[in-house]
Amino acid sequence: MSFFDRIAQRATALDSMLCVGLDPHLEQLSEPTAAAAQAFCERIIEATKDLAVAFKPNAAFFEQFGGEGLVALKAVIAACGEVPVLLDVKRGDIFSTAKAYAHSAYEDLGADGVTLNAYMGLDAVQPFLEGADKGAFILCRTSNPSGGEVQELTLASGEPLYVQMARLPAQWGMADRVGLVVGATVPAEMARVREEALDCWILAPGIGAQGGDLKAAIKAGLRGDGLGLLLPISRGISKASDPRVAAAELVEQMRIAKDEVMAEGLRRGGLRDRVAKGLLDAGCVRFGEFTLKSGLLSPIYLDLRRLVGFPGLLRDVAALYAEVMESLDYDLVAPLPYAAMPIGSAVSLLTDVPMIYPRKEVKKYGTKALVEGVFEAGRTAVVLDDLATTGGSKIEGLEKLHAVDLKAKDVVVLIDRESGAKELMAEHGIDMHSAFTMTELLDRWLASGDITAEMSDKVRAFIASTRS
Repeated sequence: MSFFDRIAQRATALDSMLCVGLDPHLEQLSEPTAAAAQAFCERIIEATKDLAVAFKPNAAFFEQFGGEGLVALKAVIAACGEVPVLLDVKRGDIFSTAKAYAHSAYEDLGADGVTLNAYMGLDAVQPFLEGADKGAFILCRTSNPSGGEVQELTLASGEPLYVQMARLPAQWGMADRVGLVVGATVPAEMARVREEALDCWILAPGIGAQGGDLKAAIKAGLRGDGLGLLLPISRGISKASDPRVAAAELVEQMRIAKDEVMAEGLRRGGLRDRVAKGLLDAGCVRFGEFTLKSGLLSPIYLDLRRLVGFPGLLRDVAALYAEVMESLDYDLVAPLPYAAMPIGSAVSLLTDVPMIYPRKEVKKYGTKALVEGVFEAGRTAVVLDDLATTGGSKIEGLEKLHAVDLKAKDVVVLIDRESGAKELMAEHGIDMHSAFTMTELLDRWLASGDITAEMSDKVRAFIASTRS
């Protein structure tokens, strides 16, 4: 079983997010020795082993005692028993050196996972993942006061460095084996990380002594399935007069906060908010003065082709399409060329529904197919497009599907520009469904302060003029 499968299984069984930190600070020990550090940690382990999703010993507090400290650390890890052990070492070096560090962490000390600094890229991480049952958390946006000095530096893309770090596990094809360290003290940044890394586990230090807000962290970092977040607590447990009582109280507080967050609509409300904000941040929506294909001057320009440059946002968009499609009957998804093709691919991967597409122009050679993909006559397709303006292209696409004996009467778009498409398609017996209307997006952006009232009024006036 993989490291993160073990974490998920235990988190589900315990209904907990608690990761107990084992940090034997000298001032908390009976004497400044490795033996005292070992005894200190073993007391915490015994008190919390049926409450902890994982234990996280920090190697530095043992290494300060030299060889005796490493012996003590190995004994502490062994004392954790069946509970997964995440060794907090924050290693990060070239492949050969990382391989030696990995041998030390896993073969000598017996840990199950590690924290790493991935500043040197995949070479620094790969050796720690050679065992199928091992996992790692890489530093992304940390909770220390000066973490933003480097992690928030702006890249050429206009995005902060930590956002690129959040994308690395997926880019490496290791989202199921590499998690991200994001401070609970920076919930806004954590929410951004979650947008970019929908599936990754997040280790979120900072609750308690560092002042992180429990509910804010859970709201920002929890996945839609109620998993994906580990909250390490060290001093809040070790300094308590009764560590077991303190740990139990923390677990209960986490459960309450999680239930509140889920009840407030983490999956649906949070998703719609992320997509609405993400469209602005990705430059898919721009305000100014733009000449449209029709020759009209518009105060707003929508370019959803940019979604391909933002994988996290594209995944969220696909999830939103899937929600809109929940009540529809279909066997196939059929995006229209060309802007909707990446969206259709993402929806197909997310829903495990095969994708086809009607060609924009039929080739005069090869198969000369009107509709590409694998399908049988009589199956039902749902047509996907990015936007709806007049609706003409959707009708043409449906006609091509009908020409090869496919059933299709539903069209799903991300944004209805409210320029008559819905009404025109209804006249042709087509049902159009949209994740957002343009008016709804304007309402959201105005309420969040992302656009001014003047800007909103200009766009609303333009929408009204296209209806007349």
